[in-house]
Amino acid sequence: MAVPLGKAARVREGNALTLVSWSKQMQACAAACDALAAEGIAVDLIDLRTLWPWDRETVLSSCARTGRLLVVHEAVQAAGFGAEIAASAAEATGCRVARLGAPRIPVGYSPVLEAQSRIGVEAVVAAAKKLLG
Repeated sequence: MAVPLGKAARVREGNALTLVSWSKQMQACAAACDALAAEGIAVDLIDLRTLWPWDRETVLSSCARTGRLLVVHEAVQAAGFGAEIAASAAEATGCRVARLGAPRIPVGYSPVLEAQSRIGVEAVVAAAKKLLG
């Protein structure tokens, strides 16, 4: 199946906050949405699918509706593409914004150390709850 460039997929619909991600991180985000839904928190989950061009219209319309945006990506949080999405949404809609990315640390060779640099379901749930206040 061909994926159109610049067209995101809305994976889940909700009104509590907008959660934007892409690639492998979508698995953790979908599981986090399941955990949040079990607590009565409905999240609008958007899979960008392509980063350039990215689907500004879908993301910004969701942010305007929910008033909150959480961007989750595997890359280091500082200077990652999530910052472009966050800045664009804040400028266009004035929504509250949070980002969740990997810490700026060397990736360890042991599985335990490597796990410290990955964003898991628990971290996504915690960031979403913090953004919701």
